[in-house]
Formats: sequence, structure tokens, C-alpha cells
Amino acid sequence: MRILMLGNSFIFVNELDVLLSQLTGAEVIAHTRGGARLAEQLNHETKMGAKTLKALKEEKWDYVILQEMSNGPITEKEAFLRNAGKLCDKIRENGATPVFYATWAYKKGSEKMASMNMSYEDMYEKMYESYHQAAQENHALIADVGKAFYEHAQIQELYSDDCYHPSLAGSKLAARILAEVIEKDWRK
Repeated sequence: MRILMLGNSFIFVNELDVLLSQLTGAEVIAHTRGGARLAEQLNHETKMGAKTLKALKEEKWDYVILQEMSNGPITEKEAFLRNAGKLCDKIRENGATPVFYATWAYKKGSEKMASMNMSYEDMYEKMYESYHQAAQENHALIADVGKAFYEHAQIQELYSDDCYHPSLAGSKLAARILAEVIEKDWRK
């Protein structure tokens, strides 16, 4: 199995690609850059976009994981949905299955959360809604890591010290959820 991960620091922090490979036995390649948006993956004029478009055209993938910049599904929802759709089209042309890596609200009570001018619950709900809409509109799989963070953050420290990146435990949880979604689909 070959998996391509498209995203940003929520993937490369704690080497999520390596964790996912260990759980699935798949070859996992990550195209990431801190703060990257899905739009960059579509832009052949950027280094990452050129690399991603070439990989989707010339290499065979089984699954391609999509992760938008941390608050992008809320602050730029229409652009997120549009770019998610374009990438899903390219992924399907490749013969692969798109998987949305639905991320989380910033840590409850943090300055980072306060900077969003919304409550933790509101950010969670808006992230959930945006990712689920993208998955539904594109007939894609969804690994709802944001929901798991919402349900488990009070029990386990899932955030790093900056209150928005995942801790190692958060990345392990993300890898487990991604692996479960992919393996369930793979067995079909």
C-alpha cells in the first residue's frame, strides 16, 4: 500500500508519516511545509505544488491524505472546499482514494484559542462541519481526529506547549485514527 500525505506541520510534527507507516505497513510519503494550505499543493509554480502534481500524475497511490492549514477550514472555508474538490479530482484520476485528516480546535482556554474570537466549542463545531462537508461533497473518507481531540483532550494531553500542534500522544492518536479508516476501507 502507498499513501501520500498532503498538508503542513500537523503532519510533520512528531513524524506522523512514520507513525502511520508503522501502524499500516504502508509506504507513506509526506509533502508538507509549515503553514501550507491545500491551494499550494495545486500550484505548479510552487516547489511543493510541482512535486505534488508530478507525484499524482506519475506515481501510483492507494490513498492520499488531505490536511488544510490549522484554521483554514473556518477562516477560508470556500477556498478550502474548492481546493479540496480540485485535489480530490486529481486523486481519483490517479486511481487513489482521498482521505480527509480532519484536525482540531486549538487548546481550550489558550491564548491561541482566544485569538480566534470564538469559543472552543464553536471552533470544534466549525472545523467538524467544514471537514465533513468536504468529505461528503467529494465522496471521500474522513479520519475525524478533531472529534477524538474534542472527546479526549480533558483526559490526555494531546496538545504541544504551543496549544495547537499535537503532542506525541496527539500524533499517535491521529495515526491510529488514520490507520483505522484506511485499513477498514482497504479490507472492502
